Amino acid sequence: MIYKIFISVLILNAVICSQEKNPEAILEKVKIEYEKVEDYQVDVKIKVDVDFLKMPDREATIYYKKPDKFHIDSENFAMLPKSGLNFSPLGFLNYKYTAFYEREDTVNGILTSVIKVIPLEGDADVILSSFWVDTKRNLILKVESSRKPQGTYIIDLKYLKTSEGFWLPSTLVFSFTVDRSLLPRRFNEPDASESKQKTNDPEKTETGKVYLNYSNYRVNAGLTDEFFESMIKKK
Repeated sequence: MIYKIFISVLILNAVICSQEKNPEAILEKVKIEYEKVEDYQVDVKIKVDVDFLKMPDREATIYYKKPDKFHIDSENFAMLPKSGLNFSPLGFLNYKYTAFYEREDTVNGILTSVIKVIPLEGDADVILSSFWVDTKRNLILKVESSRKPQGTYIIDLKYLKTSEGFWLPSTLVFSFTVDRSLLPRRFNEPDASESKQKTNDPEKTETGKVYLNYSNYRVNAGLTDEFFESMIKKK
């Protein structure tokens, strides 16, 4: 009798373990968590640390409506990769893909499951992405992604619980690498301090970081498609 109970416990643990390490199930729970948010408006403080784009710290307002409508109400952000600033798991996972459970890892003291995702659609701009998922809250704490032609980037996230009860980012650090040849000509003009070797290097890449601090979320307030269309017309 004791032996049968012992075997039953082992089988139950194996089933639970296999479920916890099922990458498709982990990502599906993440999508369900984020799909609770229909739209939001949030104030954000932005600090940019990019060699080719000198700009002061500034404040802005971000508007989002699922699955992919996004607007940042601020100037001089045309040159920054939007795939990090408009972070949403729905944007990363809205195509056919195959997922692999890689390992467990710790992010800021939180145990996470690392999931690799490879798109199956030839026209997807994502080459490969890795997600560090907090499986207790079903939140993505870190992303590493390679996209064409933007290059590679890393997103590190911390969260707060809004007054409406939703987990949304409180801080986001967006680290990226971009091919210098993809930048507009004015960003490739050499400074007097640059060496000839540096300016003539066609393979040079540029790196940078963008720091975002979020506050004053207004969630599921009913932002409409017409609102985003009107914001685009104002540009």
